[in-house]
Amino acid sequence: MFKYLTILVVLGIGMLVALFALVYFNFFGPLPNKAQLSGIINEEAALVYSEDDVIIGKIFAENRTNVKLSQLPQHLKEALIATEDKRFYEHIGYDSRSYLRVLFKSILLGDKSGGGGSTITQQLIKNLFGRNYNGVLSLPIHKIKEVITAKRLEEIYAKDEILLLYFNSVPFGENIYGIESAANRFFNKSVNELKIEEAAVLVGMLKANTKYNPRMHPKNALQRRNTVLQLMNNQTYLSDKANDSLQKLPLILDYENLNLKTTAGYFVYQVKQKTAEILAEINEESDKNYNLETDGLKIHTTLNYKIQVIAEKAAQAQLMIKQKQLERELRSNNLKAKWLKKQESASVQLAADQKKRQLSLFDWDSTQTIQGNKFDSLWHYAKMLNASVLITHPKTGAVITWVGGNNFRALPFDMVLSHRQIASAFKPILYATALENGFSACDYLENEEKNYPAYDNWRPSNADHSSTPDQKVALWNALIHSMNLPTIDLFFKLEEKQLLDICKKLKFPAIDNNSPSIALGTLDLSLLEIIRAYGAFANQGNMNELHLISKITDKAGHIIYENKVEKAERIFKAATCQTLTAILQKAVAQGTGSKIRNTYHIKSQLASKTGTAQDYTNAWFIAYTPSIVLGTWVGNSKNDIHFKSGKGAGSSLALPIVATILLAIEKDVQLRKQYLTAFTIPDEIYASLECPAYKEKGIKGLFNRLFKKPNQK
Repeated sequence: MFKYLTILVVLGIGMLVALFALVYFNFFGPLPNKAQLSGIINEEAALVYSEDDVIIGKIFAENRTNVKLSQLPQHLKEALIATEDKRFYEHIGYDSRSYLRVLFKSILLGDKSGGGGSTITQQLIKNLFGRNYNGVLSLPIHKIKEVITAKRLEEIYAKDEILLLYFNSVPFGENIYGIESAANRFFNKSVNELKIEEAAVLVGMLKANTKYNPRMHPKNALQRRNTVLQLMNNQTYLSDKANDSLQKLPLILDYENLNLKTTAGYFVYQVKQKTAEILAEINEESDKNYNLETDGLKIHTTLNYKIQVIAEKAAQAQLMIKQKQLERELRSNNLKAKWLKKQESASVQLAADQKKRQLSLFDWDSTQTIQGNKFDSLWHYAKMLNASVLITHPKTGAVITWVGGNNFRALPFDMVLSHRQIASAFKPILYATALENGFSACDYLENEEKNYPAYDNWRPSNADHSSTPDQKVALWNALIHSMNLPTIDLFFKLEEKQLLDICKKLKFPAIDNNSPSIALGTLDLSLLEIIRAYGAFANQGNMNELHLISKITDKAGHIIYENKVEKAERIFKAATCQTLTAILQKAVAQGTGSKIRNTYHIKSQLASKTGTAQDYTNAWFIAYTPSIVLGTWVGNSKNDIHFKSGKGAGSSLALPIVATILLAIEKDVQLRKQYLTAFTIPDEIYASLECPAYKEKGIKGLFNRLFKKPNQK
């Protein structure tokens, strides 16, 4: 019996030696050599920073932020060693005692409770190089590969360097890798700030990162944390008193998931696109090969995080109020039934579209889960009001805030870039063109309804349907009250080319018709295009291109790109913009923007303009100082659902968002000083707006009223 047992042992050892030799000589696939191990570089996410140094996004193939050895707290290293490999500083990459236990208990006896026996170094090898399936021999082959590779690794790196490689590579679930990303995610802090009990939670997750996820399974995580603390105590890393005290603490998280959080989501996406373009140019012009997703780049942007948060909250608060008002209107006019009938008639698979299912729908309070069909989902989003907000610095073109919509994850289409009917927000462009070409603020314009036969008998009217055939209106007064009839009169008094040239300089989309309705804002423009144009008014006639990125550095901090603000393009004369700004200040004091003062009591100097598209389909409001331009658009995704009343006007729907932002900026001393600066407009410009009301009198006036034909172009 002993003889046969000896033979079996010898055969087993021989087979093991043979298997070891086959693995060593790469029969089961190549092993990493020392050169490869010397060049280990973990992929690292690019970090996107706001102007006020807040991380607002990550761009990655693997969500990882590497740290330096000096950033690892001693108690974090001790927690790992006590839990995963208590003889870490004694072995040479593998632990013989643990390996013998694995050989006899796990492999020969098939007892999985014996554990894996892997050292920290072997676990690192597995994290870095993974495992391939090799049939029934997978387990012994993997263990032998890890033994050989671990020994090679320990010949290259010091023990603490191996700990650093491990902490920078280990997965924590939720698509995050490395201790820094885990500390950010679960405790909203950097690794060097982790407390002992927090470090124990993260180390405890390494056994099973889903089962011990502290957000998903807090009870499991708490028990595992206390197990780690006890193991630290067993290894004398913690005193009995400290261990007892720490185990009594509750599990407290500060969960921060940038993937779920939508703050600046639209902006970060634009930054990602722009950065990719910049890196492509750098790589083409140099011998570099920067990778946006893996090289740990730091992208510093122009966004002010504080104002971004203010803007998002302002938009949300306004839309939650107005959504209820819109839905009351929609119920009263039975629009849903008409809309639904239209959708069903257009469906090519009506039965499938009508089938009920579980739907997750974004709503302001939370993501709803309802039982509904495709049409329920379509209606939910069709009736939903959307808002976009863009805030820039007119002197530099820097984007301060970018809110592209309600929620980037649920509704990723960016409304800042969407082309919508610009309405009366276009009128300052027309009036500035007139001022640029010799008109004055006290030139008088006709305020009379007329037919225009050359344009299919078009007959425009003022929003309030007022008309004063016997009295003209001063140019400045027509603009602050956004009057349509004088605006059309001004359009016909201008040469068509003059307006088209200005629109071209402002980089608006090409205008392919000469309809006078363009004067009333029938052009489709994006919020970005109109805000860039208003930047010229705020910047003495000079328009800057908008930019989002100030600089990009590599992970070592070396600058690889720095934005150079290009010379602004001269669009208008300074005097033109000063006069227009003085007029738009009057719009705040007594015109369409007066709600800013009367309702919100904003005291800062402002110039502003509202815009309300036909049938209340699009609402706009834009305001500016010499140091900031703020604009918002509000509307539904398509024009077939909208307000039917003044609740959908620019002053009711869009203005409150900008007003709320301005109010918050006014209350912040630093922001107020930085952005709400006063205009420096000469007194004579303001004096030029002081003109008497105009009324033709006598026989000439009577003759004109009775016999004058419409002014046609």
